[in-house]
Amino acid sequence: MTMNRSSFRPLYALILTAAMLSACGQEQATPAPVRVVAPTAQPQLTEVPQPSPSPTATPAPALVSGLTGLPVAEGTLPRPLAVMINNAPAARPQSGISEADILYEVLAEGGITRLIGIFQSHEGVVKIGPIRSIRPYLLDIGESYGGVTVHAGGSPDAYAILQREKKADMDEIGRAGAYFWRDKERKAPHNLYSNAAKLREGAAKLGYAGSVKVPALLFNDPDYIPVEGNPALELSVSFLLKSYTVGYKYNAEQRTYARWVNGKPYLDLNNDRPVEAANIIVMGSDHKVLDDVGRLKVDTELGGEALLFQRGVSVSGKWSRSPGDIIRFVKEDGKEALMYPGVTHILIVPNSPSFSSHVEYVPAPVSN
Repeated sequence: MTMNRSSFRPLYALILTAAMLSACGQEQATPAPVRVVAPTAQPQLTEVPQPSPSPTATPAPALVSGLTGLPVAEGTLPRPLAVMINNAPAARPQSGISEADILYEVLAEGGITRLIGIFQSHEGVVKIGPIRSIRPYLLDIGESYGGVTVHAGGSPDAYAILQREKKADMDEIGRAGAYFWRDKERKAPHNLYSNAAKLREGAAKLGYAGSVKVPALLFNDPDYIPVEGNPALELSVSFLLKSYTVGYKYNAEQRTYARWVNGKPYLDLNNDRPVEAANIIVMGSDHKVLDDVGRLKVDTELGGEALLFQRGVSVSGKWSRSPGDIIRFVKEDGKEALMYPGVTHILIVPNSPSFSSHVEYVPAPVSN
């Protein structure tokens, strides 16, 4: 920035002119350095003080979510809420799922799937649900983000873990029932809801820490154009039942994939907004049936085959998880993949009969 220099006062200018004429005779004076003569008995040349630039407020660095890579409101990010969300056909469309920072889908039993919404960035989610029961691996996934587990009931194995290890959980059929409500527009058990404000109030009343250290994803420049992988404009993911066939279609303008279920756009009941993701990880996991009810043991630790979809491109790799960490996508070169800022969806499918039998994608049309 160029600074303005102060003008000579008239008296100083006269003194300087006289001094130069006496020293140089009739010779024309050349422009002198920008100096002034101090008003003393023996004038001395001193530099003119340069005006300082007007102070400008330096904007504080924006608080960025480690789960989405997006700026969030001022203040500190609260502890995540890991909400078990009913995904039975009678529970759709669900509320609040477009505002989850991370959204998981994984099998529960009998071929049905459960959603796990990790909520942290959006404080004003007015309705979340319907809310359903917990399983050990669902509890494990939510806890990996430091979340308070929100559920209604659970399997015997899940309850054994909750009681033995004194987990931070909010159970509607336990001591947290006051922070849930039933919606009369739907039939039980597909009508149990809560919201972010009630759940955080309840977590505080139960003595759970309001903030914890949360593992963060690594993020890419949102304008970076992928140079590896295969074009993937659409993808389809199947679990076990046909009523749980999930599709995603890439929107180049929004730079996100819109979620579809059974051939129809998947909308959030709260706001009719499409449920979208900037990043989709489809990962294969070993599943084991535990009992006659069909309850499962799902591996969320050992790693395995995976695909990453982002910016209309599919990248092959592995999913990996270190002790005490979250699930991450690792490329074939062994480096963790960078996510694009935005929501991430993670779909866990069985490894049998093969991982590839559960996912397929359609290349983007070749431009002319």
